[in-house]
Amino acid sequence: MCSEINDKHLSLIQGVVNRLAGNSFALKGWSVTLVSALLALAAKDADACLVAIALLPALTFWGLDGYFLAQERLYRGLYGRVIEPAEQVPDFSLTAHPCTAKAWAKATFSLTLGPFHGAILGAGR
Repeated sequence: MCSEINDKHLSLIQGVVNRLAGNSFALKGWSVTLVSALLALAAKDADACLVAIALLPALTFWGLDGYFLAQERLYRGLYGRVIEPAEQVPDFSLTAHPCTAKAWAKATFSLTLGPFHGAILGAGR
């Protein structure tokens, strides 16, 4: 019985992680699409203002992507605590540690997000 409850709890946590990863993937697609469309308009009209405008959503998407990755890491930590027999996590608890500014910054400038979003920002130069 306890193992069945634990399996369902882990399944719920994995569902949250999957949704966060899906959001991150969709956000990357929107970032590439929107920024490249704005840069194409800027190149067509030779308008430097549109290049500056394209940087705003690029930075916003980068920050949001960092938040999703930080949250995903926190839920993976919760998953690990549920698996660990010594940890006392209440059944079906989905409360992960709060996302701190340090966790967000670490995720935002990680090796997985930095090069991707940095390349998008670099395209606007």
